[in-house]
Amino acid sequence: MISEIQKAVEAGKLSAAAGQALEKLSPGTFVVHKSWGFGQVDAVNFLVSQMTIHFTAKKGHPMQLQYAAETLEPLAPDHILAQVAADAAAVKTRAHGDAVGLMRALLGSFGGKATQDQITQALVPAVFSEAEFKKWWEATKKTLKRDGHFVVPAKKTAPFELRATPVSHAAEFLTTLANARQLKDQLTALDQILKNLGEFTDAATQLTPVLATADSQARKNQRLNTAQALEMLLTRDEIAEKASLPKGADALAVDQILRDEKRRLVTLIGDLPAAKHKRVFAEIPAAFGDDWPAVALDLATRGSTRLVTEAARLLEEKGQTEALLKGIDREIRDHAITSETLIWLCKERDGVVADLVNPRLLSSIIGALERDQFDEAKRDRRLHDLLLNDKELLPDLIATATLEDMRNIMQKLMRTPVFEELNKRSLLGRIIRVFPEMQALLSGDSDAKQETLVVSWESLEKRKIAFDELVNKTIPENVKEISVARSYGDLRENFEFKAAKEMQRVLGRRRSEMERDLSLARGTDFANSDATRASIGTIVTLRETTDGRFDVYTILGAWDGDPEKGIVSYQSALAQALMGHQPGEQVTVPTEHGDRLADIVKVEPYRRA
Repeated sequence: MISEIQKAVEAGKLSAAAGQALEKLSPGTFVVHKSWGFGQVDAVNFLVSQMTIHFTAKKGHPMQLQYAAETLEPLAPDHILAQVAADAAAVKTRAHGDAVGLMRALLGSFGGKATQDQITQALVPAVFSEAEFKKWWEATKKTLKRDGHFVVPAKKTAPFELRATPVSHAAEFLTTLANARQLKDQLTALDQILKNLGEFTDAATQLTPVLATADSQARKNQRLNTAQALEMLLTRDEIAEKASLPKGADALAVDQILRDEKRRLVTLIGDLPAAKHKRVFAEIPAAFGDDWPAVALDLATRGSTRLVTEAARLLEEKGQTEALLKGIDREIRDHAITSETLIWLCKERDGVVADLVNPRLLSSIIGALERDQFDEAKRDRRLHDLLLNDKELLPDLIATATLEDMRNIMQKLMRTPVFEELNKRSLLGRIIRVFPEMQALLSGDSDAKQETLVVSWESLEKRKIAFDELVNKTIPENVKEISVARSYGDLRENFEFKAAKEMQRVLGRRRSEMERDLSLARGTDFANSDATRASIGTIVTLRETTDGRFDVYTILGAWDGDPEKGIVSYQSALAQALMGHQPGEQVTVPTEHGDRLADIVKVEPYRRA
């Protein structure tokens, strides 16, 4: 082929530079083109001055020799792309057996550095499927981090680099901290040291200056960048604790900053990364002594949802659950509770705050949403969306509601501007499924007079006793059952908890029904009954027309029915068939075996025994 190249150069068909380039493009050579990517030279035809290349996406592609010489880059046989094309299975075997060696070869093929995208394109899909590569790559990156020959970037778009000589990771971390000039970069460098403490073989020598640097930078920024200074001290303390090193007698203390910034503690801790919250909350008892529960409670009622979570956890762990519940309940009663605390309450409603989950909490949620709607600084829809999207939340909030509670809530919900009409209808529908009697309020018939219930004094007294037992015994027992069931653990798989919660709804429904019935009940002794016709408080004697049999029925109050004694409620079908008819009239009497004709023989007034 060299002789043909020389002839083409002498004939002026190729430039001398192109001729030299073509000497490296013999058939079988692997090449790379800027536009068409990886390929392999298939054939060279000097008669027509043309070369055929098999590119990955363009098989048998012809190119003029001069153009090919100028645009194709030949690859050495040990280039990673050439190895993959020649024997992908062998590359895969090497990847599993010597991942570090393969990465050295790969980075060497790309001039000593390559991005993750370049690495992926070289190995997927020829060597690995996407799923296989992801698993292999995660393990390989961890190996590369431990090997001092590689620079593993923090950013995904930055390149992985191959070093000529290995570098200690500990030395690299220390150098990064020493060269960091911006506070943000210093915090990042400190975090890297914290995450890689295992790299430091002589902690006392290597890390003592780090602690001093952190203390010094925190002091410099204590006034102007208090949150970052506090973050630096928290990281410093964690490094000292894990490396078993002293912080120094004159070291700036976290609790000192917390005390100095007590008035703006909510903002200060809120500006910290979430990863630092648990540690800073652990410092609160020591920082504030006997006053710490009040400080934690303030964070629980004024902070973000994350702060509420951590403050509540601290109070629970330290045996201050009762103080937490009383404090939140006070905020609810004073209409001062924040949306953030309400979100936490709703999400934790099956936990220690279960006793606060009631209709008053729902009113607070609506009030908070209305307050936030007109606050330009707050455009957070999390509480709004939580009430709409959590299908069990609203039923849980009204499980123990009375009818009066529900009337107030329905009216408040119908008037509020915070929900779109369709969403409002959805919420009202959930309420009506639990309290069907509220349908009248929604349809505009709420002012219609409800029919009173005529009951005997004895049955009224029994119903009041049953209601008192339900409210003062059965429902409190159910609350205890929920508390006990909650202690069994995972609420999602806790059958006892689910059963107790379902019973809570049943009892709440029973309470509202009994409350409604008692409000409509009117007691009587039936002393002034109209005995000229069948009516409430009369004894009616019937004679069936078919067999002449006599039956006697006593028509009494709504709760007095006793079929075995012939006593029927005036609301029953039988009583309704008789009432209003006089002796001598014929009536149709409903029975278990169908309707029968009977004559009213006589009507007598009921007399109590």
